[in-house]
Amino acid sequence: MSIFEAIRLALTTIRVQKLKSFFTALGVCIGVMFLIAVVSIVDGMGRYMEDDLVGKLIAINSFELRHRPNIQIGDVDRETRLEYSRRQRILESDVQPVADALPEGTLWAMYSEANLNVESSFSRPRRAQITAVDGDFFEIKRIGVTNGRLFTAGELSLGANAVVVGPDLVERLFPTVDPVGREVRIAGKVYNVIGVGESLGKAFGISFDNYIYAPFRSPVHRALNREANAIDAMMIQTPSAEELVDVQETVRAVMRSRHGLRPAQRDDFSLQTADSALEFWNTIKGYLVLAGIALPAFGLVVGAIVIMNIMLVAVAERTHEIGIRKALGAKRRDILAQFLIEASTLSTFGAALGIAAGAALALLIRNTTPMPTYVAPWSIMVGVLVGAGVGIVSGVYPASRASLLDPVTALRQE
Repeated sequence: MSIFEAIRLALTTIRVQKLKSFFTALGVCIGVMFLIAVVSIVDGMGRYMEDDLVGKLIAINSFELRHRPNIQIGDVDRETRLEYSRRQRILESDVQPVADALPEGTLWAMYSEANLNVESSFSRPRRAQITAVDGDFFEIKRIGVTNGRLFTAGELSLGANAVVVGPDLVERLFPTVDPVGREVRIAGKVYNVIGVGESLGKAFGISFDNYIYAPFRSPVHRALNREANAIDAMMIQTPSAEELVDVQETVRAVMRSRHGLRPAQRDDFSLQTADSALEFWNTIKGYLVLAGIALPAFGLVVGAIVIMNIMLVAVAERTHEIGIRKALGAKRRDILAQFLIEASTLSTFGAALGIAAGAALALLIRNTTPMPTYVAPWSIMVGVLVGAGVGIVSGVYPASRASLLDPVTALRQE
């Protein structure tokens, strides 16, 4: 018997015995469903962290010079927190020496940020993230405007009282009028709105569009940092990913020299890339994927046991059929192959149902909760292979028993 004929017979059995086949495949279906759902959640979270969260905070091919990491995913022990508190702040006076050491074509920017109240004549005060910027900030972040304009070089160098506001604040501060040309008040100072920035999107349901950008040397900078001359970070972007490590080492050498660190002393500043921010997440992601594969395995074991028992019953019920086939010349391997293919077809059918149910569950989670999901193609392939593998493993013993039946004894069986 060819493999296609065996599959056709297996599908005929499933069609004739619908209810029994469904409950037989249910264990595999549940196991594969949770495999697809859990892996899709973990993979979706990974993409979300890399693209939507850290990807929005740290620009491509860039790193940030800070006195401590800004994105810390995971617990930080007490000793590390104390070490961070003892570090020197990054100063505005550090920026130019670092910028002078950068290779040609490298972009840089400095900024400070904090949450402050913002007022307008058209709305009550609102809380917003205020960022004072200088250098190539908008080019590095790839932020443009949908209305108005960005700062000129003169406005940045002179510290003009001008701001670019985010889309969320436009709706809250200027609900009925065009914001460009209007005024806002921040920390007691009046600023002129010159542009409306592009949307930066959301992460975990939190909008990034509740922002205001101002020139670093404008008065707002003094409200963002209590320590005079201090900045929150210096951003550096290289033309390509290959140059990133070399430029980091250049910046490290300049800062170690300015802080007077000896060769044996550790850095008292941080050079933070997207990879370093995601280091902890990538570690736990591996464990989550393993857990997502291991936990559904219990359902698959139950499914395998059920399939094996059902196939043993099938062998007992079809003993006479097996005897006729052997009497007509069927070899032991033909009988073995028939029952193995039937078992693997049945479990693959269950796996297909599980893949469909898992994808539907992942879609439901994505549409009804803030949790992102992504059904990875590799998880579908794993689901199919797992289904076929469970069928083969669970069908070996029943198939072996069927193939060893004596044809004369089998023909006598009613």
